[in-house]
Amino acid sequence: FALGQAVARLHQVPQPAFGFPTDNFLGSSPQPNQARGRAQQDWAVFYRDHRLRFQLTLAQQAGWGKGELSERMTQLLERLPELLSGSEEPPALLHGDLWSGNHLFDQEGAGWVIDPAASHGHREADLAMTTLFGGFPPEFYQGYDAVFPRVRGWEHREPLYHLYHLLNHLNLFGGSYLSSVLAILRRFTR
Repeated sequence: FALGQAVARLHQVPQPAFGFPTDNFLGSSPQPNQARGRAQQDWAVFYRDHRLRFQLTLAQQAGWGKGELSERMTQLLERLPELLSGSEEPPALLHGDLWSGNHLFDQEGAGWVIDPAASHGHREADLAMTTLFGGFPPEFYQGYDAVFPRVRGWEHREPLYHLYHLLNHLNLFGGSYLSSVLAILRRFTR
């Protein structure tokens, strides 16, 4: 419960734009954060170009981004602003890699998060990661919603945020993630 409240408070810290002052890493993958030129104020554009399109480029360079993956990703990238419409919020400070393996307890039982891939983004991206690999207990979400309730429809957008991390895992660890990536793409494309 307390960790959910703490993450909600983190997400309430106002940020000037989407991105981050410097590029960094998600695992060992580069994570581009800087909108070249002017500050990025449109989350769908930032997420499309700096997260999904970047991972697609890596997949294509590694030989994964051919055929169905490339075709469906192209369709999804075109539709992304429409798919994220209605969830617009100001930029939030994100952990960026908030999965159960990056959550530890100290000797007093207090929860801590480690190994961030920090950026300023949409809080739904952080929350989606909490459900991808192992998940967090229901009390986490109860604590979160008590401080900063999620926007209606978040559960329909959640797979769009899973896609970034699954593409990253495809690029880092190989083909065992391809079917998960394609399942999400098939859900949102024709």
